[in-house]
Amino acid sequence: MSDAPAVEMLGICKRFGPVQANADVDLRVAAGTVHGIVGENGAGKSTLMSVLYGFYTCDSGTIAVSGQPATIRNAHEAIALGIGMVHQHFMLVDTLTALENVMLGAEPHVLLHKAEHMVRERLTALMASTGLKVALDALVADLSVGDRQRLEILKALYRGAKILILDEPTAVLTPQETEQLFGVLSLLRTQGTTILLITHKLKEVMRLCDRVTVMRAGRVVEELAIADATIEGLAEAMVGRKVQMGRVGDSDKPAGEVLMRAEGLHVRDVLGVVRLHQLDIALKAGEIVGIAGVSGNGQSELLEVLSGLLAPDAGSLSVGGREFRAGAWLEPRLARTLGVAHVPEDRHERAMVMNFGAWESAVLGYEWLAQYCRRGWMRHARMRQATVDMMERFDVRPRDAELACSSFSGGNQQKLVLARELGQAPRVLLVGQPTRGVDIGAIEFIYSQLRAMRDAGCAVLVVSSELDEILALSDRVIVMNQGHVTGELPIAECNETTLGMLMTGGDPAAKSSPAARSSEAAAR
Repeated sequence: MSDAPAVEMLGICKRFGPVQANADVDLRVAAGTVHGIVGENGAGKSTLMSVLYGFYTCDSGTIAVSGQPATIRNAHEAIALGIGMVHQHFMLVDTLTALENVMLGAEPHVLLHKAEHMVRERLTALMASTGLKVALDALVADLSVGDRQRLEILKALYRGAKILILDEPTAVLTPQETEQLFGVLSLLRTQGTTILLITHKLKEVMRLCDRVTVMRAGRVVEELAIADATIEGLAEAMVGRKVQMGRVGDSDKPAGEVLMRAEGLHVRDVLGVVRLHQLDIALKAGEIVGIAGVSGNGQSELLEVLSGLLAPDAGSLSVGGREFRAGAWLEPRLARTLGVAHVPEDRHERAMVMNFGAWESAVLGYEWLAQYCRRGWMRHARMRQATVDMMERFDVRPRDAELACSSFSGGNQQKLVLARELGQAPRVLLVGQPTRGVDIGAIEFIYSQLRAMRDAGCAVLVVSSELDEILALSDRVIVMNQGHVTGELPIAECNETTLGMLMTGGDPAAKSSPAARSSEAAAR
């Protein structure tokens, strides 16, 4: 292995109008290592990697790849230098097969059938050597998120990548898919691939990386070996102050009255697969209930049923003094009228319109309120002013109500959605994946807002695939597996081991413990 760094970026500066995204950034990455790049949203991480991959050209500075000076003006030049990038939002065509996506733009022969045969042979060999297994003839639209992630990595390796940039690779993966990805990345490292990992998840940095660079406000503020790093130290370097991420601010009041009760919820999807099976749940005032479980075990369907987005095949719901049954179910607008607010799991698909201005998404679903609408006419000036007020209260940056939602970072998008839903003082708050793709500072802020809602007497339901998040926020935890409740425990009896076993359907004794039965009885 050469002593020259795989990547050396010196004095990199990049400005977008008045915003200095990168300011004199130096980055050296040793060959055959995993190098983490961490920082808050807007710290300049993705901009720096986009310069390396040729999406942007730096205003000043130099780049060397494997010891050789390099001018990278576009992605084609980056690929020619052996650099590949896997983006957080996958660059795949849903209507093409996995094989066709890899071929696209890199066909090795003018005859299509010949090209397909050559690509298939190469991919089969790559899958055997790396453990990246993907059904090559499946449409991308039919692949799981984990399969799409593997396909993106395969696509980069097929194009000869020896330096692989991964942008938030585990943001939408299940724990099992994350474990599989880590195994693949460790194997690639032993085979000599250099990996640059952009992530908000500091546990992953500590587990996978050899070194880590911390960025803040466009500059490198720290660079050190993982052996010398701690999660607390990295978080403080990212934010510029000490960050409290653990369990704080427990409520000193017992939970109050039941504000939402669902019984016998049963849901089958379009393929006839049971997603919820005779599920009962009660949400009480002044309590945060966490739903733990591996993604795909009914948590998403539960949120949709309780928020009125999905009508169950069977079951009943009581909220706001109203009763609903299958066939005459709650609707989203009525849910808001009854004091139910919903922060969806996927903010891009369900919570915002990405090409809308921030002020439009900030009132979405509430545009009919008197403060925003008069005699059927929308009061745009009031909507804009309300958005500016939301941005101030929830520290949404930049504070530009006209800016398209797509131009905000993930953390600021999430804070804007929370500002909209919490701003109406709901009695029941349903939150899916509250901090997915969100940085450390924003996570701390979001946690404080959810706790404040609980302390104000709101019933809060949190669905999260992150056990650390469930343990940090919840007063009571319900565990789901294959549409069933496999356990219900007060937070005092919860730890990662206990919840992990329940998530896989194991340890039924935990569910029948006296404390668990007492908790379940109290909820009912």
